[in-house]
Amino acid sequence: MSVPNEPTFRESVDLMFNRAVDIMDLPPGLEEKIRVCNSTYTVRFGVRLRGKVQTFVGYRSVHSEHMEPVKGGIRYALGVNQDEVEALAALMTYKCALVETPFGGSKGGLCIDPRQYEEHELELITRRFTYELAKRDLISPSQNVPAPDMGTGEREMAWMADQYARMNTSEINARACVTGKPLHAGGIAGRVEATGRGIQYALREFFRHPEDIAMSGLTGTLDGKRIIVQGLGNVGYHAAKFLCGEDNSVITGIVEWDGALVNPKGLDVEAVRQWIIDNGGVKGYKDAEYVEDGSKVLELDCDILIPAALEGVINLSNAARIKAPLIIEAANGPITAGADDILNDKGCVIIPDMYANAGGVTVSYFEWVKNLSHIRFGRMQRRQEESRHQLVVDELERLDRYLGDAWSMTPDFKSQYLRGADELELVRSGLDDTMRIAYQAMREVWHSRDDVPNLRMAAYLVAIGRVAQSYQAKGI
Repeated sequence: MSVPNEPTFRESVDLMFNRAVDIMDLPPGLEEKIRVCNSTYTVRFGVRLRGKVQTFVGYRSVHSEHMEPVKGGIRYALGVNQDEVEALAALMTYKCALVETPFGGSKGGLCIDPRQYEEHELELITRRFTYELAKRDLISPSQNVPAPDMGTGEREMAWMADQYARMNTSEINARACVTGKPLHAGGIAGRVEATGRGIQYALREFFRHPEDIAMSGLTGTLDGKRIIVQGLGNVGYHAAKFLCGEDNSVITGIVEWDGALVNPKGLDVEAVRQWIIDNGGVKGYKDAEYVEDGSKVLELDCDILIPAALEGVINLSNAARIKAPLIIEAANGPITAGADDILNDKGCVIIPDMYANAGGVTVSYFEWVKNLSHIRFGRMQRRQEESRHQLVVDELERLDRYLGDAWSMTPDFKSQYLRGADELELVRSGLDDTMRIAYQAMREVWHSRDDVPNLRMAAYLVAIGRVAQSYQAKGI
């Protein structure tokens, strides 16, 4: 979405980068080295479909190789273009640095509407795209590791991994060439919902800091907070599901491509999701008010707004009417640079995309490590952990018998304490820790410097500083 007199998504990323480096003390020339995109490869390939050869255009951009491999999703969408891919690759560099995953930034895309093709056709297209990239080392466990993005998912990643393995039959780490794979194909528990889970953990960490809550004008905890979600795809659905089901927040609005649903008492996220799956959109859903112009619902009164779909949905045309005191960017670039200025002037607190949606790349990192180690998390230590816990329980039970009615263990303590952590629990623990530490790094900069007005600027400062340190360590 573009609005006249407003920077493009790429220009917005560059603008925020420039604002950050203006108040940093970087060595001469290093600023330019960090800012520019190292390389972008454009591929045009043909696939025989429906009796003729169809030609497709794809991209893979590498922004920074201060750490390798580089990491970033591949999206399937008609709007994919070089500028967008390069901007997203830059954002991946800063995102990985912010959450301390040891990757450089990359991004890819294919100009295609996946809804227009049958599954077997998409497989042919994906395998040929993978071939074109892999033979140029733009897919490789040690150099470039794609992941799902808009229009792609576990299925496409499984095809890519298999195609790479067929091309590299002696590569023992072939499964690590992409992340976001199905569990049975080398994936990891918790990857599908990782970005939505990361949104939940980011909000939980925000609400642990009274000073930050006060700056947004909110009070209390996530309990009872009214939330509007724009986009009930993978990220928006899981964020809404977890916030509603585990933190007692109330989803008062859901915005989709064909309109929006509003219910001040709260929407049933699972029911809405199933309705969308069955009917292709939200129109016709009974237990809520339907609003044909979904963009207007973004402007309704709420406590937290979660834009979780497209770029630029909050822009110069509507920013002044946004009422949410707290916005968390689940999508990449949902707030344009012009809108960002307006919202900051209004006192709105924005938890930026660079941090907020980093749950996906964080769990992708865990999957990559799992693939390289060739063992699932928890396999070596889970039963040993349970055995050690059993010693404690045995001693408590002996004490219980000795003291009689004077003391007893809490119901369910034994079963809960004895159970060792499985892979999903370990993944969630690692993600929670990552989101907490990254937020604390941002807020420390935010609150310690007068020239840092918001979390977005703080995120850029932390990320660029870490990239600069990596380059300097290399002697650049």
